[in-house]
Amino acid sequence: MTIMTMIAKMSEGLGRTCAIFFLTLLFCQPLGLLVCLGRMSKNRIVSSLLKAYISVLRGTPLMLQLLVVAYGPYYLFGISVTREKLIPVVIAFALNYAAYFAEIYRGGIESIPVGQYEAAEVLGYSKRQCFMRIILPQVVKRVIPALTNEVVTLVKDTSMAFTVAYQEMFTIGKQIANSQTSFMPFVIAGVFYFVFNALVGWVMGQWEKRLSYYR
Repeated sequence: MTIMTMIAKMSEGLGRTCAIFFLTLLFCQPLGLLVCLGRMSKNRIVSSLLKAYISVLRGTPLMLQLLVVAYGPYYLFGISVTREKLIPVVIAFALNYAAYFAEIYRGGIESIPVGQYEAAEVLGYSKRQCFMRIILPQVVKRVIPALTNEVVTLVKDTSMAFTVAYQEMFTIGKQIANSQTSFMPFVIAGVFYFVFNALVGWVMGQWEKRLSYYR
């Protein structure tokens, strides 16, 4: 099998890899913010539950979480696993990354001086207006480097979807490597992940520059 043929076959899974990446980002960011706000809640029950959620999701392997989400319902409740493997894959990824994003957001929020809240209150802002118009924009600016690191990790973690037999790019490359006894599919996959991460880094870097309006 020629290199071009390998690339053509692996490109069939490229769209699935991108689907995992973009859908995970779509769901984990707002979920992470909600978890963060709940984690900082003065309600001890809510705060404790979300602390436990973050602890469990960050303390166990993503691969294990994929298996639990994909096959847990069948073993626990006898519910047939959906044929569309993308759904449990995205659920597992979103839940996992929401835990990491929540702690990143929390660090950003807690880095804002208390005086800004007090100044907003004096100016007549409600708590919601203060958070949305004053605090959140600053938080986004401060956490971009940490978010970039997690997004880059997400690009590489998409390869873990092979755990539940989801045919993304790396899984197809692995099958070709086994059938052809060739290392070239792994080289192709490595180049793809490197280029994808370079693009992600560039996009996030441009975003960070646009928010660096005081430099």
